[in-house]
Amino acid sequence: MTSRMLMPVRTAPTGPAGDGGTTSGEAPGSTRPTPVLDLEHPLVTALVARVLRASEARGAVTDRARLQVAHGVLVSAVRPVYSVEDRRRVSRTLRLGRGSCSQRMAALEAVARSLGVATRVRGLLVDGSFWYPRFPKLRPFVPEEVLLAWPEFRLDGAWVPIAELFGAAADRPAGEGGPGPAGHGGGFTNAGAETLFEAVARTAVDWDAPAACAGSAPCDLSAHLRTDLGRFSSRDELFDRHGQTLCRPARTLAEPVLGRWSAGAGAPAAGTSPSAA
Repeated sequence: MTSRMLMPVRTAPTGPAGDGGTTSGEAPGSTRPTPVLDLEHPLVTALVARVLRASEARGAVTDRARLQVAHGVLVSAVRPVYSVEDRRRVSRTLRLGRGSCSQRMAALEAVARSLGVATRVRGLLVDGSFWYPRFPKLRPFVPEEVLLAWPEFRLDGAWVPIAELFGAAADRPAGEGGPGPAGHGGGFTNAGAETLFEAVARTAVDWDAPAACAGSAPCDLSAHLRTDLGRFSSRDELFDRHGQTLCRPARTLAEPVLGRWSAGAGAPAAGTSPSAA
């Protein structure tokens, strides 16, 4: 039922480890600005200042704790929508006050880099059926694959995926969440108002099905992962190599509707297509 018509032509991953060709290599990551992560823009520096003030007020002194604070600030400051422009600058997301999961994750990366924490992303091609619960009447328009830039942060000498900022999968029993914004347990279902960006603060989310999360556990999303494209030093590099979920004409047509459609709201008119949120 999913569609390939609106997707760009995407070649199979090739190349050396760490260059988007395999899942085993290391990408170095960076703290530098990129076109998407425009760290020096006044709106981004203002966000970082807000995070630092909130961190001081809450006694958050470690990089991990500050990023947890930043996540909470972004949850309250940026409304979740189904925008399809994954290469949107962080400053524009902040100016609009709304963004997709990808765009809000980029904003969290921008805060991290501004604080001196290196970031990189893992490129994941996720089966479009993962988004069926959000779009039950629009399944023919759901992309066959959704490209997800899954951030990782360099904390205490190790790379920490965004899903482990609030605790590793092994530390979270199945169905047990943390003190996230939703305030309830259970795994992520990709339905309703909660998106992946909110969910990571309250429940484990894992694309690899480790022993602590394998099988039918709510945190196991491995069945939805089609292809692991490897690690990239920035989301810009990932999108340079593999494109975005939708081709440019499809993004141009869909963005005016999806860029304002709130997560969990009723469906818009047929003929538009969702992206990662």
